[in-house]
Amino acid sequence: MSIKGKAYIAGIYEHPTRLAKDISLAQIHAQCAKGALEDAGLTKDDVDGYFCAGDAPGLGPMSMVEYMGLKPRHVDSTDTGGSSYVLHVGHAAEAIAAGKCKVALITLAGRPRAEGMATGTVPRSRGGTPTPDEPFEFPYGPTVVNMYAMCAMRHMHEYGTTSEQLAWIKVAASHHAQHNPHALMRDVVTVEQVVNSPMISDPLHRLDCCVITDGGGAIVVVAPEIAAKLKRPKVKLIGAGEFVKTQMGGKVDLTYSGARFSGAAAFAEAGVKPADIKYASIYDSFTITVLMQLEDLGFCEKGKGGAFVADAPTVAVVLPAAPVAFDEDAEPSAAAAIAGLQSGDVIEEVAGRRMTARQMTVAALLDTPAWGAPLERGGKLSFVTGGPLGDAIMLAMLTAEGGLE
Repeated sequence: MSIKGKAYIAGIYEHPTRLAKDISLAQIHAQCAKGALEDAGLTKDDVDGYFCAGDAPGLGPMSMVEYMGLKPRHVDSTDTGGSSYVLHVGHAAEAIAAGKCKVALITLAGRPRAEGMATGTVPRSRGGTPTPDEPFEFPYGPTVVNMYAMCAMRHMHEYGTTSEQLAWIKVAASHHAQHNPHALMRDVVTVEQVVNSPMISDPLHRLDCCVITDGGGAIVVVAPEIAAKLKRPKVKLIGAGEFVKTQMGGKVDLTYSGARFSGAAAFAEAGVKPADIKYASIYDSFTITVLMQLEDLGFCEKGKGGAFVADAPTVAVVLPAAPVAFDEDAEPSAAAAIAGLQSGDVIEEVAGRRMTARQMTVAALLDTPAWGAPLERGGKLSFVTGGPLGDAIMLAMLTAEGGLE
C-alpha cells in the first residue's frame, strides 16, 4: 500500500519556549496540539488518530489522550528516538490510507534544558531500561557525541573530509537561524569560530554539536476529503521510507547512514529522483550527520560531501537544479535538540512552504549582494529526514504542493 497522495499535512505548531521552567511536559504537548489544530482549522473533537513517542508522560498515548480529552480510534506510540515524529508522519499517512483514521494528531515535547540533562555527553540507557548491548558497550563509555565523533573520524580517514568542511554546515545553520525568532542561538558564525571552539569529542568541536534546549511541536495529518474542506494551504505526502541501521556488534561501516536505504525507498514510492528535489530539510544533530545524509540521499557522490558543502554558498547548498538547506532552527538545530526529538524538520518545511508560520525562504536567505539573485523556496518537491546515524530508524518524507489533484 502506497501513501502517495493519500494524506496531507494541514496543521503545524512550534512551541516558542526554549526554557520550560514553569510548564510541565504534558502542558507543552497540549499547547502544541492546540496550536496545530487551530492552524489546521480543526478542533480536538475532530481528532480520531493520535501519535506520540517515549517523551509523552505516562503510559504511552493513553495518558495524553485522557489529559487532552481526545477520543481516537487509532493510536501509535512507536518510539525510534529522534526520528519518531518524522516516522509518525509516515505512519499517520499509512493509517489514513488504511481507513484507520481521518485526522491524525502528532505531538512531541521535551524539557532537557530545564531538567539539566547531559543529553549527549553522559552514557545513559535508551528508554530508561538497559538495552541488550549495554553490558558489553558501557564499560567503554559510549555517549551520543563520541559515537557521532567516531563516524566523523572514520569519514575523514576514508575520504579526506576536514573539520573546515564540516564547519561550513554550522555556518549555514547559523545563517538560517536568523529567520527563526525562537532560535536559541542566532549569532552568525564563521568557519574559524567553529574550528576554534572547544573540542568536545575529536574531531567534533562544540559548534559541530546541537544545543540542548526545551520546546515541542505538533503536526496534523488529514485525509484528502478533510483537506479538501479546509480553507488553508496543505502539503501533500507522496513518499516515505524507513530503515534500521544497527551497530551490528561493531562490524559496521560508520561512513554511511540509514538514509542510504530510507531515502531510496521514499524516492521510489514518490517516483522522483534527487535532482527533482527543490528543497531538502536535513536532520542535523551534528555537522557530520548532514554531510553523510547529503551523500547517502544522492545529492552528491559518496565521499564528496566535504567538497560539496564547502564549495556551496554559506546559507544554502545549491544542487544542479535546487537549493538544499539545513534546519533553520538554531545551531545546528534546536529542533533536533529538543530532548533529541525530530519533528522540527517537518514543521520548518511546512511553515516555509505555506509561508504562514514565518517567512523562512531560501529567497530571503540568499537575498543579499553576496549571494546574487534569490532562489525560490517551496518548489514542486521537497524532502525531509529525521533520525540518528546508527541504531534508530531513518525516515525520508517527500512532500509536494498542496493542490488536491
